[in-house]
Amino acid sequence: MDQNYVMAILQLLGSLGLLIYGMRMMSEALQKLAGPGLRHVLAKMTTNRVTGMLTGILVTAAVQSSTATTVMTVSFVNAGLLTLAQAISIIMGANIGTTLTAWIMSAGFSFNVTDFVFPAFIIAMFLIYRKRHQTTGDFLFGVAFLFLGLGTLRQTGMDMHLGENEAVLKFFSSFDPNSFTTTLLFLLMGGVLTMCVQSSAAVMAITMILCSSGALPIYQGIALVMGENIGTTVTSNVAALSASTQARRAAFAHMFFNLFGVFWMLMVFHPFVDAVCRMVGGGVENLSIVLAMFHTCFNLTNTFILIWFIPQIERIVCFVIRDKGDSADEPIRLQYIQTGLVQTPEIAVLQAQKETAAFGQRVHKMYGMVGKLFTETDEKTFEELYNKIEREEDTTDKIEITIARYLEEVSDDHLSDETKQKIRQMMREISELESIGDACYKLSRTLDRKRETGKEFTQNQTQQLQALANLVDSALAQMNNVMGGHRHEHDFNETLRIENDINALRNRLKTENIKSVNNHEYDYTVGTLYIDLVNELEKLGDYVVNVVEARFGKQ
Repeated sequence: MDQNYVMAILQLLGSLGLLIYGMRMMSEALQKLAGPGLRHVLAKMTTNRVTGMLTGILVTAAVQSSTATTVMTVSFVNAGLLTLAQAISIIMGANIGTTLTAWIMSAGFSFNVTDFVFPAFIIAMFLIYRKRHQTTGDFLFGVAFLFLGLGTLRQTGMDMHLGENEAVLKFFSSFDPNSFTTTLLFLLMGGVLTMCVQSSAAVMAITMILCSSGALPIYQGIALVMGENIGTTVTSNVAALSASTQARRAAFAHMFFNLFGVFWMLMVFHPFVDAVCRMVGGGVENLSIVLAMFHTCFNLTNTFILIWFIPQIERIVCFVIRDKGDSADEPIRLQYIQTGLVQTPEIAVLQAQKETAAFGQRVHKMYGMVGKLFTETDEKTFEELYNKIEREEDTTDKIEITIARYLEEVSDDHLSDETKQKIRQMMREISELESIGDACYKLSRTLDRKRETGKEFTQNQTQQLQALANLVDSALAQMNNVMGGHRHEHDFNETLRIENDINALRNRLKTENIKSVNNHEYDYTVGTLYIDLVNELEKLGDYVVNVVEARFGKQ
């Protein structure tokens, strides 16, 4: 008898493993299939609290993971793509969307689904071997594993006869179902279990087994489900620990939403559960449906109550989590990328794009420092500015390496072909942006050499250099416009026009310089310094074109 129970427990754990793996595989395949569309939905369908909530429902129902949606949302807030208020509305929707998982599991416990599993495995195998449909095959495999796990769990629960086991019945009957303490205890158990296994679906499955077998009274089962709602918020809060203040606030808002829901539910617990039971109908065979219905009614009611108070919730989370100036004190800390949040690869690409755009703005500011060196006459100020540019060049090297490593981490995961292409483009962009930083430093070194020699440019040389520098500044401004928007909003030919003007001016200045040196208008040293600056400015323009080419997907 003992040996049979050991085998049953092993089957139970193995089935839970299949269930969790199936959910994860299905979710990742759906994210890959949705790809850029998923990102655009989250980024744009948040014009007000209602559309934000609907977005959360849609995305969570699509990827079958409220945790994935919440982590995406936290990542978006961290990247500055969503406001905190928008994030709160999406998180509310995610709590509704995740109830679909409970209904899927309820269906798995209501009838034997294993008959459909093996045909799904066969179809998935053929799809995987056809490269074009590999992701669809992965999705089917995930669905098959999910239902195989559910079917095995259902059968194991039946074989264990938990509803007839005196020890199990005695244990649960020792708790008074009408006691508030019992409800709190099972609520705590549900939260701890969810935090331990990091899967609300697994805890829901265990609860359904116990309730369907008649071993666990419905009141305690629902208390476990409420605890699971709190336990699942831990994932997003852990993910946000290393993120920006706004991201931590979004994660805390998720926890506040569920804690508030549990608080009011405890005040109306028995009447609410009784109402749900009457809605579904009595009988042990319906208890899995009761659990799914409660999960849905609870989250719908909680959202309906709180959606009108999003501004107030925002103020509460801002009060609890104060702004400590996340990135102001550390100039080399990236603004948008937080490696602790690389959990949703398709969404992580958006963070990298935002960080790359910020990199472009940074090198443009660095170029502005070089512009000040051209006209700076005070020795001390010149040295301070030169040292600042030198430090900034070192920072650009570190930024390039950090973004590149982040993109390498992301590229190891399941990605759509379009996203892979974007990663390749960004790799080229950051390399060229780092080269712009190098060019700025080389310009400052040449100006420092000029200062040390005590030589001065003629008025005409100064004017021509200023004209060339202005063209390069225009190229950098155009580059940042392209990087900060969508490709279809910009014309690549505008960048080429500025580059042609830079090349034409560079050629004319080189020709004029040879004549001026031969005519002894200035000496050879001045001419050399002058042409070094001209050549470096032209090279910087080339790097700008390379960045824009990469952004437009050109070779």
